[in-house]
Parts: sequence; structure tokens; C-alpha cells
Amino acid sequence: MQEALFYEKGNDGCTFCRLCPRLCNIRDGHAGFCRVRKNQQGILYTLNYGRVSSYALDPIEKKPLYHFYPGSDILSLGSVGCNLRCGFCQNWQIAHADPHTLYLSPAQAVAAAREQIARGRPCVGLAYTYNEPFMWYEYVYDTARLAHQEGLKNVLVTNGYVNEEPLRQILPYIDAMNIDVKGFTDEYYRGTCAGHLEPVLRAVEIAHGHCHVELTTLLVPGLNDSEEEIRRLVDWVAGLDPDIPLHFSRYFPSYRFDLPPTPLETLKKARQIAMEKLRYVYIGNAPELGGSDTLCPSCGETLIRRTGYRVQVRGLEGNRCRYCGAEVKVVV
Repeated sequence: MQEALFYEKGNDGCTFCRLCPRLCNIRDGHAGFCRVRKNQQGILYTLNYGRVSSYALDPIEKKPLYHFYPGSDILSLGSVGCNLRCGFCQNWQIAHADPHTLYLSPAQAVAAAREQIARGRPCVGLAYTYNEPFMWYEYVYDTARLAHQEGLKNVLVTNGYVNEEPLRQILPYIDAMNIDVKGFTDEYYRGTCAGHLEPVLRAVEIAHGHCHVELTTLLVPGLNDSEEEIRRLVDWVAGLDPDIPLHFSRYFPSYRFDLPPTPLETLKKARQIAMEKLRYVYIGNAPELGGSDTLCPSCGETLIRRTGYRVQVRGLEGNRCRYCGAEVKVVV
């Protein structure tokens, strides 16, 4: 265990966690909602520092990040714990259960990424993913700082449910984020995820000013897939920056949800709506729809061809379209 960051001590032995918008008031001997921050005699400890439940060398597109070093790999690490309770969670075995873990220090994590580079793999750095990385904050912060010093890239795949102070403190060491905007009503967040919408939108707005950001929305039939809600989401993204890539992902039954998968027509319609105002819109978990290629927003030529996780960068010269010369918002 390691003493946690971002908490206050109460006079009655309680600790007040300030990491995320839940603002848990934690009694001695108890853990917060996330299960991984525990009060021990008036001191808040993080229970998952260095505890790795999952790790893999993944394609960067799997995060998904389509405009950040396309075609590269990234060493991906996950732990345990989450501060939301999404009924459709695809990683519930590590987010909400107690999987086997191994210890990996920040120095060992950075060395593992460097080893992949030494082997000739196109590894750009480290991704903190699988469970909610902000609930692994102390470890991610230490590892990201060390990786940054070593010239490696740091990526967060997150629900964005974090308070402003911890977010701003870690952002100088973060190069890219994929943030889930799970729906665009507070009712959906409260009923399906046990959270609220506004803190996520604020996190996106802050992160966008400091690093590369892409967004993902999992469309769940009958809950967050109405045309009205999709248009509100798209209007908000366009108002922030129409170059932000937006990924609509197909839902499949998982964890506590047994609704049927998202209809393909719903995904196609959502992309059509988004393309009215956004320059880069993708469809995930539905390869039959072919919505994963990157097209030039000026001339329409295919710049990056994706077949599953096989990537061909064919139409870029640096960050410009090879065919018309237009600038393309992609980090290469």
C-alpha cells in the first residue's frame, strides 16, 4: 500500500477522497466506491499501486486511437478498480472483481516498453487502460513521469470521471487520451453508469487543450442511441473542435446487460449525422460496415486504410494529404 494523493483528513477519523467527482467520505477500515482507496487509521491508502492485472503489446488503434502514430504499437497496462458502474462493462472481471495481479514497478514498466523497442517493434510508449487508469492514479503518475523523461509516449484510455486538480497535475506527462463519453444525458449516466455527465465533459475540454484527444461513445440500443441525443453529442464536439476524432462503438451483451447488439443501421445513421459537422468519424466493433478508414476531409481520398488492426498509411506525407496537400489532424 502507498499513501494516496488528493484527500483530506477529518476530525472523526474519516478521510475525504478528492480524486474523482464521487468525493467519497471513507470511514476507518473501509474503502471508497472504487474499492482501491482505503482508510487505515485516518490515512487514505491506494491498494493497487503497481498491481498489474493485464498487460499486452497492443496496436495503437485498439485503444482506439486512429490519429496518434497510426500503425504503431503501445505497451498496455491495466490494474483493478473503477469509479463508475456501467451495466455493460466489457472489462468487469478486472474493474469490479478481484483478479490475480503481479507487481510491476514504474521503472520495470518503462524498461518493458524500451525492451519492445529494442526488439524492433514500433512501440511508442505506454498506455494505461483496461480498467480506469485514474483509479490507479499514483502509479500512473509515477510511471508516466518516468516514461516522459525517457522519451516515451503516455496514453490514457479513460472514462474521464476525474476532478480538475488531479487531471491538470498529470496532463504535462500525457500525450494522448481516448475518453469515453458514454452518452449525452445525465439521466443515462445516473441510470446506467452510476455517475454524472458534466464532469466528463469538463475533463474533455481541459484535456483537449493539453494533449491529443479522441472520443468514444458506445451506442446501447434504446438507451443512448436516439437521433436527438447523437445530434446533441455531435454539436458539443463540433463546438469544441470538429477535428476531434469520434468513434461510435457497437455494443454487445456483457456484465449485467443482455440487450441485443446495436443494430448496424443505428451505427450507420449515427456516423451520417456526425459527418455533417465533424471531419473524422469512425465505427468500431462492426468491421462489416467499413467505417474505420481515415479520409481526407478536403478531397475525400483514403489516407489510412484499416482492416481490423492491419494498417496501411498510404495517403499521408507527414501530416498532409498526399493528393491535395491539405493539413490532416494526425500525430505521426
